[in-house]
Amino acid sequence: MRIQREFYLKDAVTLGRELLGKIIVKKREDGRIFSGRITETEAYMGTEDKASHSYGGRKTKRTEIMYKEGGHSYVFLIYGMYECFNVTVASEGNPQAVLIRGIEPLENKEIMACERKVKKEKDISNGPGKLTRALGITREDNGEDLVTSNKIWLEDDGYTPKSIVETVRIGIDYAEEYALKPWRFYIKDNIFVSKK
Repeated sequence: MRIQREFYLKDAVTLGRELLGKIIVKKREDGRIFSGRITETEAYMGTEDKASHSYGGRKTKRTEIMYKEGGHSYVFLIYGMYECFNVTVASEGNPQAVLIRGIEPLENKEIMACERKVKKEKDISNGPGKLTRALGITREDNGEDLVTSNKIWLEDDGYTPKSIVETVRIGIDYAEEYALKPWRFYIKDNIFVSKK
């Protein structure tokens, strides 16, 4: 069942946990459906969070989507080559988001593996840049309303992770004391996680 707006209107740390086990569904331009279960997330708590793109109230063309009400896609490029998929959360004007760092492939898994040209199954989608390539998510999907979009959305099939690991986020040493916040979450013992 598609996830509705109310689910997204919580803070990023809460949603960082609650998004684990939910399913990302991506409908490509050719009509094929690709999907994966969320295994790993990172919370970005908006204007107070020194690791967030919206820290200090920063508002640019890239970050303006973060200021919309929860339930939109925020897709950006890092290192000039990897697209990252985020879910905006919280109320309008409160620019929080959850980065999706890993998924377990579901629909069209064999095609994902073939396109990704990987030797190990876990490498299909155990990282933020890997999962967007596996699903076919691009910056064209930035700003999509996940509640109404026919291109990309999230579903809940009732699955609940048995055990969740909480730890520090990855690659944000510049964020000073915020680099130590335990705002990264992943499903324990799942192979589709970027870093244990």
